[in-house]
Order: sequence, then structure tokens, then C-alpha cells
Amino acid sequence: MNKRRDHLKALFGGGPLPGEAQPSPPRAPETKSLAPAPRTGPTRSASGAVKAMGLTLDSMTREIDEARAIRESLAKGEHVVEIDPALIDPAPVRDRLSSEEAGDEDFETLVESIRDSGQQVPVLLRPHPEVRGRYQVAYGHRRVRAAARLGLAVRAVIRDLADDELILAQGKENSERRNLSFIERAYFAHSLIHRGFDRALVQRALSVHKADVTRLLAVAQSVPSVVVQGIGPAPKAGRERWMALAEYLKREGAAMVAIDIATSESFRQLPSDERFRTLFERVARLSRKSPARKMQKREIADERGRVLARLSEGRRPKLEFDEKTEPGLARYIAERLPELAARFAEERATDGD
Repeated sequence: MNKRRDHLKALFGGGPLPGEAQPSPPRAPETKSLAPAPRTGPTRSASGAVKAMGLTLDSMTREIDEARAIRESLAKGEHVVEIDPALIDPAPVRDRLSSEEAGDEDFETLVESIRDSGQQVPVLLRPHPEVRGRYQVAYGHRRVRAAARLGLAVRAVIRDLADDELILAQGKENSERRNLSFIERAYFAHSLIHRGFDRALVQRALSVHKADVTRLLAVAQSVPSVVVQGIGPAPKAGRERWMALAEYLKREGAAMVAIDIATSESFRQLPSDERFRTLFERVARLSRKSPARKMQKREIADERGRVLARLSEGRRPKLEFDEKTEPGLARYIAERLPELAARFAEERATDGD
């Protein structure tokens, strides 16, 4: 606990961060106001301190990184202000399928830490582009919700951000805190594309390759949104099973069965991972009994819109290349197929266990 406070004291008291040399210029006087006010009254019991010490090393490192960014903002003349959490809205593109914090031990630890020591690291907000006097979160969603639960004002830096800058900040937050599940990333990517953002921004926001974006969008487009909302984040499901579910739902009548299951009251009472397992097994059994729906060929185009190949999906997928568009591409891919297969196996082993 003392080590963590030393880190934060260094950040907001002007001292060096871990691994930094002692800075030569004097610290900006504005940073003095960021130190938490001395606490009065009886000292909390040891149990509160023990809970606060439960913050993981990743969480502490994240706070240090974000505090470094805030410190740089202060050097540019930006100030930390206190905002009523009732005036703060989430980012316009939702990335989480559930805002429920019940059972989230990391969030409960964060609440206890703020209750015990105050909000050490400010959040980043932008003025709401459409509603005067309100704000949107760039990063720090969980700190905003924790402050709201405790009835505290949110300490924040306000910065004018364009939509793409806000999305990148939101993606940065997701990569540095508890990761989004596969289906949450899929629907975050789908929502960004639907709002007119290009794939390059989606890649940067999610820190993924082009092929990963293609897989994410394919699942988001194949699984009805009501089914996804019914299941929830299902963090243990992983990419492979979501992709398999997407294939099952292409069979005749499978989607309607899935929607009936996902909207039933008894289904919603189950934990998210259990909901996925229940629906997956039901649809899988149905798919084994019914013939696959005839699939049309899917065109695969490059960034200029040229059709490079056509994919016929199903039990025996076929990839047909257009040699007129890109001569030699089929041979090039064939020669590198073992390398691609090895990479695929490695990703499958590490993603969504």
C-alpha cells in the first residue's frame, strides 16, 4: 500500500516516476492541488486497508501510466476539476454488454480504494458535443461509476476531443484494464463501422490485425443482436465457440430458436457464461438434425474494392482466386499456408480459453 502511495505521490508531487531520472525543471505549482486532502476523524479499520491492498500490479501500473498522461496534460496548462457524476455520460459507442458490477472483484476493490484514499488518478472527459453542461467519458468509466456509488464528485481533466480521438482513448482504456470479451470486441467493432468509422481506426482502437477485424465483424453480423444481449459478455466462451455459434445460426430455423431461448425469463436468470453454454448446446443439437442452408459465395476484396477471391462456406469451404485481378496470389498464399496454419493454431490456443 505504501509503495502504491509513493508512486502516486511522485506523480502528483512532482517527484520522479519509477524508472525516471530526477527532472531538472521545477515542478508546476498547479500539481500541488492534486494531493488528496488530509483525512480527519477516526482511522478506518485494518480490513479496509487490506481490501485496498488487493489492487493488482496491473491496476497499479495502469494508474501510473494514466497519471503520467494526466501529469503531461497539467504541464500543458490543463487543470483537474471536480464534476458531479450525474453530469457525466459514457462514451457514445458502447463497448460493454453489461454495466453491472456485481461480482466484479476488481471494481469492488477500486470502490474500497477510493473510499479509503480518495480518487488518486483523474479521469479524462470531453464536453458533450450536443448537450451543453454535460460531459462524455474518454477513459475512466469505472472510476466514474465508483465515485457515483460513493456519492463523490469525479476528479477529471476536460479536453476537447474529436470522435476518433475519443474512440482511441476508449480503446486504450480497454486494453489497459480488464479486457473485453470476444463478443464485446465484435460488437464494439460493428458499432464503430455502423457509425461510419473506417477499419483502420477499428484496428487501432482494438489493437488487432485486419484479419481479426474481419472475424469480429463476421460474428457480429451473423449473431442477432437480441441473442448477444440475452447472453451477455460470456468472458469464458472465447472466439472459437462464438464463431461456431455463428455458423450454427446459419442453418434453417436456428436463429429463431436462439432468439426464443435468449428472450426467456428463466434464461436471463443464469450467469452469462452459463447462458452461452445453454444456448450453444441447444442450437448445436438442432443444427445436427437439420440440413445446412445453402450458402452464397462471399467476395473478398482489397482496399481498392477489387475482388481477389470468393469463399464458399460450409463443411467443405472453397476459396476461389481471380487470377485476372492479382496474378500469382493463389500460389503465393499456397506457399505460405503452413505458416498461416501455425499462426492460426497459436492464436486459437491463446484466445478465449
